[in-house]
Amino acid sequence: PPSTARRETRVRETRARVRTRAIRVVSCRVVEGGMMTTWRCATTRAARGAARVDKRRARARGAGGAASRGAARRGVIRYAGEDSTKVNEVATTFPFVKIVAQEELKLALTLNVVDARIGGVLIMGDRGTAKSVSVRSLVQLLPEIDVVENDAFNSSPTDPELMGPDVRAKFNRKEALKTTKMRVPMVEVPLGTTEDRICGTIDIEKALSEGTKAYDPGLLAKANRGLLYIDEVNLLDDSLVDVVLDSAAGGWNTVEREGISLTHPAKFIMIGSGNPEEGELRPQLLDRFGMAVNIRTIYDLDQRTELVMNKLAYEKDPKGYTKECEVETNELKAKIVAAQKILPNVTLDRDLALKISGVCALVNVDGLRGDIVVTRAAKALVAFEGRDVVTAEDIGRIIGPCLSHRLRKDAMDTMDGSFKVMLAFNKIFKGSAMLNFAETMAEGIKAPEPEKPKDEKPKEKPKPKAGAWSGLPGGR
Repeated sequence: PPSTARRETRVRETRARVRTRAIRVVSCRVVEGGMMTTWRCATTRAARGAARVDKRRARARGAGGAASRGAARRGVIRYAGEDSTKVNEVATTFPFVKIVAQEELKLALTLNVVDARIGGVLIMGDRGTAKSVSVRSLVQLLPEIDVVENDAFNSSPTDPELMGPDVRAKFNRKEALKTTKMRVPMVEVPLGTTEDRICGTIDIEKALSEGTKAYDPGLLAKANRGLLYIDEVNLLDDSLVDVVLDSAAGGWNTVEREGISLTHPAKFIMIGSGNPEEGELRPQLLDRFGMAVNIRTIYDLDQRTELVMNKLAYEKDPKGYTKECEVETNELKAKIVAAQKILPNVTLDRDLALKISGVCALVNVDGLRGDIVVTRAAKALVAFEGRDVVTAEDIGRIIGPCLSHRLRKDAMDTMDGSFKVMLAFNKIFKGSAMLNFAETMAEGIKAPEPEKPKDEKPKEKPKPKAGAWSGLPGGR
């Protein structure tokens, strides 16, 4: 039987091994069995699981040498098990082509699919105006992209700026990368989410069972090279807003938590929607959206009836109704793909670029992000319509949604932001802010009528009342 000192030494060694895996030892006891003394370390279930893989880890260290030990120190990235290949299937959603009216909303969403660098769309409007329905139906128009197989970050097989850490390391070592195709991902952020779910965190299951530091990718990793949709964005917690802003600004997400140090690309199109009656957005978040659209309730009877009938037909047979719209959807999708090919060849005259900057300066837009977004949106519109030269009319169609949300707020000013932008556009591009004033006014607001001149009559001095004092004699 082993001596008491030997037993104590073995217990101390076991405690040391378990402590390195960040697993707590519950108790140690000596069990008398038969003619010999045995001992058992009663630990947590995870510790017993870790002990079972000691032999496998020893063989891995022997085979991999220093490389395996280095990987164990750095931590590994946890993928979605055996089914880590991303299959982005199109969910059955209301057809995008059957959304009635809301042309400004549909154009803004389409332009962001054509050019992801525009910076996303902010959709604010009344309840029940198809804000979230329009965004979720956009998935039908998203094209397919090439990604590295079994990668959690939707890594590009050719662009190092869009690669996860493991894929970039293989790319630098000139290793062959297996590729596959997937639809551009759309990830929705629920209101009840937490910061670690957005950024990613340590994989507790893998840490407890195998004793390795593993990173569980979050929503920002899944949204890389795709769309990030935040419904009720004006109700999102401020701490979560800051996290999303940092990633949207730099295109990278840095994770420093629980011994994990990791940086991965997080380049996505941010789309948000909400009801302004429920709260305002912070100015920092407003400026991150490339375009902003205000949605109003449809009051035209024909359009309302058409939209209601479309919705009832879709609810009766979702798959069948979607199948009927497949031809129109494919035509719009092909138009978007063709626009993405034309986009690099679209040109903008320098004189128009100077006028764009003039409008931004006239309405006091902070920074240069407004100038850049207007230029990109105008080029995307021209490419979407199959042309290659930007005109002043193209800029006029998109400059309102690009700049209206960037104006400084004044509690005493009741003028709409889009109206201010259109006045500045007329001033710079057409020479007069009041040109076509009645057409510029939004939603039926009439131009002020000129006042009629009044006939002026000489004022008569009032007659003094009887008995009233008229002053001293001689006018003194």
